[in-house]
Parts: sequence; structure tokens; C-alpha cells
Amino acid sequence: MSAESSRTGQPWLLLIHQLPPKPAYFRVKIWRRLQGIGAVAVKSTVYALPAGAETQEDLEWLLKEIVEGGGEAMMCEARLIDGLSDAQVRALFDAARNADYDAISDETRELGRALDADRSEDKRAEIHTQLRRLRKRVAAVARIDFFGAGGRDVLEAVLDGLEARATENDGEAGTSDTARASVRRALQGRVWVTRQDVHVDRIACAWLIRRFIDPAATIRFVPSKGYEPKKGELRFDMFAGEFTHEGDQCSFEVLLARAGLTDPALRAIGEIIHDIDLKDGKFGREEATGIAHLISGVAMVNQGDEQRTALGGAIFESLYSYFRAQQE
Repeated sequence: MSAESSRTGQPWLLLIHQLPPKPAYFRVKIWRRLQGIGAVAVKSTVYALPAGAETQEDLEWLLKEIVEGGGEAMMCEARLIDGLSDAQVRALFDAARNADYDAISDETRELGRALDADRSEDKRAEIHTQLRRLRKRVAAVARIDFFGAGGRDVLEAVLDGLEARATENDGEAGTSDTARASVRRALQGRVWVTRQDVHVDRIACAWLIRRFIDPAATIRFVPSKGYEPKKGELRFDMFAGEFTHEGDQCSFEVLLARAGLTDPALRAIGEIIHDIDLKDGKFGREEATGIAHLISGVAMVNQGDEQRTALGGAIFESLYSYFRAQQE
């Protein structure tokens, strides 16, 4: 990186600190304070925040607290020259905030399941109370969401869907459909981004997005390293993306769940993608080997990602029609 680019890059505040081994509660306290102000670890004892008056004040108070507790700390302003890039550090912030938003989404879905089991007036009132609490948590996370992580849009849709369900009368149909439609609306009109040189999971995700979430979706294929996400973009199957591998789930499975797509035919395709992509034989789908060969053939003879997604999408469309026919 040139000297000029290092001067014009993102300015960061770095807190470099060392804590005493005891008492243990002090270490936990400082860790929680770091989480509370939105700092992310770039090294084991080095935490970063985007430079600004408020973030500097937060770190100054924390530095004072560390020193008074018997530790050592220093704060500096820096621009990254080599090693981690600005985009990679911003991705760390987005990943941390998306994890916060996901945790609230999981709690919201739990409330939705509780509402399905009990539609009484008391339960609905309790749900509205819990929703107010969750929205306060969202606001708290948003205050430290320095770069606009995409997970918030999905979470807001999940919250809106639950609120609509809690407000509906028992005689009104389609409560689950209301929630799912709300989530999908939040995913429409967006730019979707994934890594170049797409293969099975990314091809399947692109087909799913254009077929069931947003037929007019714009999908961009970008380098796997050094890409700086733009505000409002949704990334899939890439580092720190909004829709990527979680636990033992491939990106297609995660996208299915987040979009509220419950079609058994799509679930069957998800199991095939899982077995191909993760190679763990979890579902033992007999179709996996044949589909893997077909997608490998598409990738082998087509260098362009648009060509791969178009031809691979046709394979998944045929597979979907087959599974749908099996349900009839």
C-alpha cells in the first residue's frame, strides 16, 4: 500500500492493554465494557473502534478504568498499512453486529413459537411487552453498528412480522404467512453479493434468491479478498456475510431459514447442497453425487459466473419440479 493510500484510509482508534491476572471479575468487566462500546479484537489484547469524538471518549473512560484496576493501557490513532485491510476490519464489525442481530432474531422466533402455542389475550399482551424490550435492544445494537450491518433489515422484518401476528385476531388466517412475507419484503430490491468463481452453494443461493425471494434481484460477483461492502448490500456465502455458513449449515440452508421458506421441495434441495458442500454425509442424499457432477461440469466449461448461475439454476429448477411432483 502506498504512503498516500495509508494517509487517506479509514482512521482507527486502537486500545492496547494488559490486565492483571486477578481478580477474574475485573477481566470479565473490562471484556463486557469493550463489547458494550462496540469494540472488536484485532489481536488478543488490541481492540479497535472507528475514530471519532464519541468512540475516543468511550476508550478514554475505559483506559482510565483499566489503569485504576491495576492494568496497563494505551490508546492510539492509526491507519492500516499492511496485514489487515480496512475492509477486513469493517467486516469484523459487521460480523459482530450481525451476531447481535441474529441473537435477537432467534429470541423473536422463540416468541413466535410461544404465540403459536397460546393465542390468548394475556399471551399477546406479553408478546407486545417483549417486543418493546427487543426493540430497545435493537436500538442499543444500532448505536454501535458503525458500518450498517445488513442483519438489521432482516431482524426488523422478523419483529414486524411477530407484531402483526400478535395483533391479529384468532379468526384471521395466515399469521405465519404474514411473518414470512414481511421478512421477504425486507430482502427485496437489494443488491446481493457473493464471491467470484461460484460453485454449488453459491449457484444454488443465487437461484433461490431470484426464484423465491426477489425475481428482479441484482447479484454481483466480487473478489473473495479485499472487497469493501457497500451500505445496503447483502452478502451470501462469503466471510462475515449476512447469509453464510452457520454451525453445520451451508449458506443455502441458512438463507432458507432466514427467508422463512418452508417448502419441503426446497428443504430437500438444501439437504443435497449440504451433503455436496460440507461433505459430511449428514443427510445421505442419494442425489448428491449426480448433482455434484452436473454442477462441476457446468463450472468446468463456463468461466463466467452469470453463465454458471444461469445453467446451474436450470438444474435446480428441474430438481425443484421433481420434488414438487413427488409431493402430489
